[in-house]
Amino acid sequence: MSDPISSRPPGLPAPREPRLWEAARALEANFLAEMLEYAGLGETPEGFGGGPGEDQFASFLRQEQAEALVDAGGIGLAESLYNALMERRK
Repeated sequence: MSDPISSRPPGLPAPREPRLWEAARALEANFLAEMLEYAGLGETPEGFGGGPGEDQFASFLRQEQAEALVDAGGIGLAESLYNALMERRK
């Protein structure tokens, strides 16, 4: 018979390992930031722009937007990465 105190209710996900979960989320955020760059987010418009300073800081904007996407649920890449990392540990 299982110990009722140590067992989790059915359907409740196992607790995640914080370091691996944060690493997976960071990888997803970096991937999304690259995709946002290739999609043209943060490009300086031809006729009106903020000059070289705007170009320099556009990557920070993309990174923050990518992290916001991950915080909102992302595209599921972090979950897949986390599961793959956990499988390698077994």
